[in-house]
Amino acid sequence: MMHRRAFLTGSAAALALTPFALEARAFAPRGETLIAPVEIIDDVHGVPHVRAASIPDAFYGQGYVVARDRLFQIDLAHRRELGRLAEAYGEEFAKHDATARLFHYRGDLNAELRRVPADVLACARAYIAGINARIDEVLADPALLPQEYAILGVQPIKWAIEDMVLARGSSIGNADDEIRRAQLAAIGMLELDEIVAPLRPKWQMTVPVGLDVNAVSPADLGVLRQGGLPFGPDTPVRDPAEGPAERANAGSNAWTVAGDRTTTGRPILANDPHLGIGGFGPRHVVHLSAPGLDVIGGGAPGLPGIMQGHTDRFAFGRTNFHIDQQDLFILELDPADPERYRHDGGWKRFKRVEVAIPVKGSAPYVATLRYAVQGPVVMHDPTKRRASVLASIAMQPGGGGSFAMIAINLARDWASLRKAFRLHPSPTNFHYADIDGNTGWQVIGFAPVRKQGDGLLPVPGDGRFDWTGMRDFTALPNEYNSKKGWFASANQNNLPADWPRDRIPAFSFRAPYRYERIADVLASQPKHGIADSVALQFDTVSTPARQLQALLPAAPSPAADMLRRWDGQLAADSGPAALFEILWRDLSQRMLAAIVPAKAKALVTEIDPSVLLGRLPQHPVILRDALSSSWETAQTLLGRDPTTWRWGRLHQVRIAHPLSRIPAIAAAFPPIEGGGSGGDSFTVMARWLGDGPGWRVGGGASYMQVIDVGAWDNSLFLNLPGQSNDPRSPYYRDQYAPWIEGRMLPMLFSRAAIDGKVARRTMLKGKRR
Repeated sequence: MMHRRAFLTGSAAALALTPFALEARAFAPRGETLIAPVEIIDDVHGVPHVRAASIPDAFYGQGYVVARDRLFQIDLAHRRELGRLAEAYGEEFAKHDATARLFHYRGDLNAELRRVPADVLACARAYIAGINARIDEVLADPALLPQEYAILGVQPIKWAIEDMVLARGSSIGNADDEIRRAQLAAIGMLELDEIVAPLRPKWQMTVPVGLDVNAVSPADLGVLRQGGLPFGPDTPVRDPAEGPAERANAGSNAWTVAGDRTTTGRPILANDPHLGIGGFGPRHVVHLSAPGLDVIGGGAPGLPGIMQGHTDRFAFGRTNFHIDQQDLFILELDPADPERYRHDGGWKRFKRVEVAIPVKGSAPYVATLRYAVQGPVVMHDPTKRRASVLASIAMQPGGGGSFAMIAINLARDWASLRKAFRLHPSPTNFHYADIDGNTGWQVIGFAPVRKQGDGLLPVPGDGRFDWTGMRDFTALPNEYNSKKGWFASANQNNLPADWPRDRIPAFSFRAPYRYERIADVLASQPKHGIADSVALQFDTVSTPARQLQALLPAAPSPAADMLRRWDGQLAADSGPAALFEILWRDLSQRMLAAIVPAKAKALVTEIDPSVLLGRLPQHPVILRDALSSSWETAQTLLGRDPTTWRWGRLHQVRIAHPLSRIPAIAAAFPPIEGGGSGGDSFTVMARWLGDGPGWRVGGGASYMQVIDVGAWDNSLFLNLPGQSNDPRSPYYRDQYAPWIEGRMLPMLFSRAAIDGKVARRTMLKGKRR
């Protein structure tokens, strides 16, 4: 057996040439056992290929390898979701635990598990057993524990199948948007919300009858405003994937091209999910093989199954669709008894749950959790006779969604996929292409049925605006074998033009710039190839930039002259691209100052690009002054010589441990940095700015795939920064440089291709109990 430390400090180049010795490990998994040994072959890119004798055993292998590569990441997230941080990290975390437990499912957990088909549930149990097997292994040999555990003085916790239906997540969602709109309505300026977030599709907002907008404030968000976890000596530490910039930009691109429009004669499916960049990688790539199962792609660490990838029968991808799955309800409390609230013409008592949260080194923290008919109570203020409730699809029966990827992975064709979609509550454009040449697009997810209202502002919780049920994917758009030979989604409004007005699921679709660029490219190519998909994923053409170029004043100036000569591409090595981004920020600030009245400035702090571009012709002085000041800013940031300016010098990609404000963590986990990127929020190669005043990349497509359907070994992928979170591993940052350079890697699939690129072999041997 090769010593672990030698493996972790070895180079990737050496791994590519010299296979590891076979490792045989025996252990008794807790709760589940392997039917037969499982072989894990890690290829030269760190992708584990799990070969099992049964389908559940393959998912067991997935649980094992994700815990091997990402244990602290999944353990920290698991503790957070279960409300078990304080027992490890102390009393400062207890309030966060209470919030997590507020969003635990309070119905019948066994009934939730009975909703899941037996074969899917068996795979989920096996996945959890695989995680627990790795935990048993590292606890038996602490030298195998990730470094965070010794630094923080904690140990990983075991998983259970009930966890997958218990924790539902305490996301703020769009509740803060509802608050902003109500506050604008209170000052008679609801129309100004169009500056921040134009409704797509267009819609006339109205204040719900009975809502006192003058009383609405951010305080109504209650525990949803707690912020980041209190790690570190100074300020709360937050994963970059949890900030406002990520919530505003999170999306994806995907396109599917039919075989008669490709150079190969086979369908091509491309997908690049856009998530926060700067902390833990949001995807882990794995290949699961067993009789009746052969699937590879990117999965979410801690969630069983593959989210984007392909089986031996079909390729699949996803982008965010938009369904408003949350509403904020405002309750009136009984002045004689604040444990009652007005509902359906009378007073109804809150359901109360008392929880005692274990706290390291202290007595348990006791919290009272309240629930109204609509959902968890996030704010309860008897002095104001006021409470607020966040209703969400996630808290409804069947709303958890933890089993959906397994069901999708087990499907064999379009018909069986449509059965799997019934387990998938989150809003998604699902892309499909199979080896028979068929292509498909289906919107999946659950949509609430409201008695009245559109979900855009908070609503009274007296019963008039309650939800009466849910619609599933069968009430959402789809297309099979598109006549034009391709289809694409990039979070734009893709509802059919004749979609019923009373069934619009949301009004928060993104600006259409990425989709329009993708559509222009695909429509203009008689034949589309794998290299074309790669080029499109790294495309930096900026539609807003080209629209701004058309508005430049005729009068000469250094900034205007440089931008007029520019091709409108936000390439990393482009000086005009850097100037454009500086100018865009300057223009946004100046336009907001000019068009937003003083009493609304605290509420209207962002401007949509379509609004900015639409208003600029009426404000030539703003453009003139911004051109001058942005030139000076560029010289300050990048030097006096414009020929040396580069967008990538500002738009740096830095990845650090989310707990790096802890000095020992920072020392053990060096940041991955040094590369600059092109793109921004509105280029197909989405690389948006992070929160704050800097220019660093805050998010984008960290995982990318281009699938040659049927000729699977031609498929390509990238997974930033690598497969492992351990800085001693050769797979800690090995995909950072290819990602920066736009150089994709082969997604090995056939046994012959994999066996020619072996870096390590591991054999898991189970014991019957």
